[in-house]
Amino acid sequence: MPAETFDTSPADQSLPIADTTEWAARANQAARSVTRTFGRRLWFIPGTHIGAVSVPSTVRQRVLGPWHYWWQAHYVDCLVDAGRRELTTKVKFDGDARPSAGRLASRLVTTIRLRNVLRFVNHYYDDMAWLALSTLRLERLAEETRKPGRRRNAYVRKSLTLQFDSASTEDLGGGTFWSTARDFKNTPATAPVALYFARTGRRERAQALVSWLNAKLFDDARGLYLDGLRIRNGETILEDAVYTYNQGPVLGALLELGGQENLDRAARLVEAVARELTVPGTRIIHGDGTGDGGLFTGILVRYLAVAARDDRLPEASRRTAQALVQDTAEALWQGRHQAGPGTTGETRTTGEPPKEVPRLIFSPDPLRPASETYPPGTAVELSTQLQAWMTFEAAATLTPAQPK
Repeated sequence: MPAETFDTSPADQSLPIADTTEWAARANQAARSVTRTFGRRLWFIPGTHIGAVSVPSTVRQRVLGPWHYWWQAHYVDCLVDAGRRELTTKVKFDGDARPSAGRLASRLVTTIRLRNVLRFVNHYYDDMAWLALSTLRLERLAEETRKPGRRRNAYVRKSLTLQFDSASTEDLGGGTFWSTARDFKNTPATAPVALYFARTGRRERAQALVSWLNAKLFDDARGLYLDGLRIRNGETILEDAVYTYNQGPVLGALLELGGQENLDRAARLVEAVARELTVPGTRIIHGDGTGDGGLFTGILVRYLAVAARDDRLPEASRRTAQALVQDTAEALWQGRHQAGPGTTGETRTTGEPPKEVPRLIFSPDPLRPASETYPPGTAVELSTQLQAWMTFEAAATLTPAQPK
């Protein structure tokens, strides 16, 4: 079976700065593009739904290719975003004839377990934390829509909470291990686990993890959180890299916990992000490439939108957070390309006639067009497209910025 190909051509880039309604429409377009282009059955099994790692891909790649657990967790999160909008508007993001976002998210969670050898536990605690956060949001969406699936989501939460308790030890003074190797405690694991504990009522445990991050991995000079502490040959080694996405769940945990000290730290973190992690002369968060890095900017933007909506923060901090979200989203939208129509991943396995669907391609770098980062014939990665989608979803939650 020949691999599908993309024929990219520049899209209209003369749109005005978008308002909330326009961002909702753009988010829906991204949701349709991602779910139709990347969404497919797992191993041709009816009733399953999973995101292909990249497109185009061969049947062999789809069956035997790499497994990116945490990409799928963020796919769930994006579907929950779309599902919340469906709940408000009473309109499905992809039309009445196709599944709702909530139903697709529910299928995806079930399929993640199937693909992960019939369990949700894996070797990386940060992967599990992202899935725990997304399924917690899915559970709350299910409660509001009175849809089935709460029992499964509760099972996910119970199973993974045990893992987080096991990984959050007093070794190195606190924090959460990154993997079952237990030789590295870092922000990528500790921050989302702290946020998860905060959202599930375990505030004391969450605050202890945040306090550990503040004491061990906060860089006073830059105002940002460093990567982690590694145990090597009995010695503790500081990994001092700064990653955009690490700042996001820390910001989320600080806001979820509240209290003046946490809120003051959140405000300073927003300003540090604007100062240290943007393209010079702009309020656009820089990109971090493809692969796992293709998610980094989007994750940070998700939590900046939470800060922008939080009226406990100073107005200046909220305005900064809002500008970072909206300017980054606008740059990603303006750099999009309209791809030539093609058949969906689902129809290749159903026996139904092929369906022509429009596709958008988004760049992993907000200031480089998709035609440059993904030239014709290049495989497009799921991570980068989820990043753009979640960025548009974040922008859709904010009212237009008012002139000063």
